[in-house]
Amino acid sequence: MAASTSNFWINLLKKIFKIILKNAGVRTTPKTYNQHVVPHDEEWAIKGEGNEKYTGIYATQAEAIERAKQIAKNNNADVIIHRKDGTIRDRMSYD
Repeated sequence: MAASTSNFWINLLKKIFKIILKNAGVRTTPKTYNQHVVPHDEEWAIKGEGNEKYTGIYATQAEAIERAKQIAKNNNADVIIHRKDGTIRDRMSYD
């Protein structure tokens, strides 16, 4: 009984600590190298997940997808393709 009680408190403290870190802006999950293909004005851009800057801007969605696939393959990551309205259209995994 004592072991399960102590595990409960340890797990609860871990959850609380994770919430505090997350609220402080600290990443609480492992970094991913997922590549998002997103609309950018009248063009298409690639943006690494969690990045503020674009990796590249392309004239067509097809061009952006091809480059995003190369990056994702090199990093064992996913390509997440968005529609013009920002919703997700498709996802490809290269891990």
